[in-house]
This record gives sequence, structure tokens and C-alpha cells, in this order.
Amino acid sequence: MFKLRLEHIKLAYDKKVILNDISLEVNPGEIMGIIGANGSGKSTLIRGITKYINPVSGDIYIDGDNIRKISSHNLAQIIASVPQNTNLPDLFTAFELALMGRTPHLGLFRYEGKKDFEIVNKAMEATNTLHLADRYMKEISGGERQRIVIARALVQEPRILILDEPTSHLDINSQTETMDMVYSLSREMNLIVLITLHDLNLAAQYCDRIAILHQGKILKQGTPSEVISSEIIKQVYGADVCVYPHPVNNLPTTVITPHKNGNGNKRQ
Repeated sequence: MFKLRLEHIKLAYDKKVILNDISLEVNPGEIMGIIGANGSGKSTLIRGITKYINPVSGDIYIDGDNIRKISSHNLAQIIASVPQNTNLPDLFTAFELALMGRTPHLGLFRYEGKKDFEIVNKAMEATNTLHLADRYMKEISGGERQRIVIARALVQEPRILILDEPTSHLDINSQTETMDMVYSLSREMNLIVLITLHDLNLAAQYCDRIAILHQGKILKQGTPSEVISSEIIKQVYGADVCVYPHPVNNLPTTVITPHKNGNGNKRQ
């Protein structure tokens, strides 16, 4: 089976080790969430998988092939990454931006053709952005821009989709729409999805499995119910929370424990 597998990898910048002994396995049609406090190494992990940085030790395999032996050009046809902060050209249309995703499939001096345009149309349909095709990026809202960036990633025709904090800076409705879309894409296109999130409730609701990073290692990985507990959240984030089963689906729901009472006064 086609899968993404990390075996005991160590990632560092210069000589500063950020992550050590990281092992993960993600299968097609599955969403693996990566959570952890700021500075825990979530983005570093993504940079390692996409070959932006190379592991100091350990190995990463895609369909049994070590990524050290996969060229960057070929890797871009397998992995599509949606970064946390994307500077988008305001004077490009949404269609033009999505079309950029075809770059890994274009040879030297080859221009986009009918097939490429059809792939863009299909990706924009899948992300509900086709109606925005002729709009300039500067005219498009934050939630719509995020969906277009995901469409650009799909235009690469990847087997693996990696998203780094895709819901940051989005309002609650746009967050839900984005995560609903990612969930549907993982199932309908049989994609391996790796996603970093700050929002524990979004992670619990949409991820099949979660790995929580702490002090340079994976503290725990498993289903949301296995990973998210008030004790683990306290250990990782230093925050006092209550974790309850969601009233609709029983998945863990995290609620902060306030340091003030309902009248806004500090507890005695």
C-alpha cells in the first residue's frame, strides 16, 4: 500500500536539534494531525518531509522509496504543501494562481495545454472556487483565498497533501468550511493528509489520528480520544482545561478553565 513512513528521524538547524526520534506512518484516505505548543517543531517536521531540510539521521519513505533518492522535481509531483503564510500576487486571477500548481509537470519550454486547464477546472470545482476563476486575488476574502491555495496544491495531482496551520486567521465559518473540504478531499481522492493545527477541537473533529509534539519528540500518538486529555494538554501547553465528550459524536472537546468567575472577578 502507498504510504508515508517516518522512521526515527532527527531534524536540526545547524547543530540545534529541533526534533528527535520521530516515527509516523500515514495511509491514503487518512488525516494525521500534528499538534503541539508554539516552537514544538510542527513546521520543522513539514520542512523535513518536503526536503526543505534533510534529516540528520533516520529515514522518510514514500511508497517504500527513501526520499533521499527522490529528486525535488519528482517529489513535487507526489507531495503538495500549503504553507502557513502565503504571499499571493494580488494581480493574478484565481485561475492563474491555481494554474501555477502545474509547474512540476511541465518540462523545459513546455507551456500549459488543454489537459492542464482541465485539471485546474477540476481542482477548482473540488474546492468550490471555480466561480472565482476570473476574480483577482486582491478581490477575494481570506477563506476563499485559502481554498484557492488548496486548489493550487491539488493541481499538482499529489498523493500527499500537507497543510501547515490552514485555519489560522480564518473566522469560525471559514475554518469549518476549510476543514470540511480537506476531510472530503482525503476520502474522495484517497489522499494522505498531514496537517498541523493549533485548534485542539478542530484536530479532534477532523483528524483520524493525532501526534502531539513535546520537547522535541512525539509525546503520544493515536486517535483523538487517545491523545487529547486534560492531563496531556496541561503537560504540553501548561494550560488548565476540561475535556468533555462532544454531545453529537463523543469526540473530545477541550474547554479552557478560566481564572476568573462569571462576573469577571478573580477567584478568591
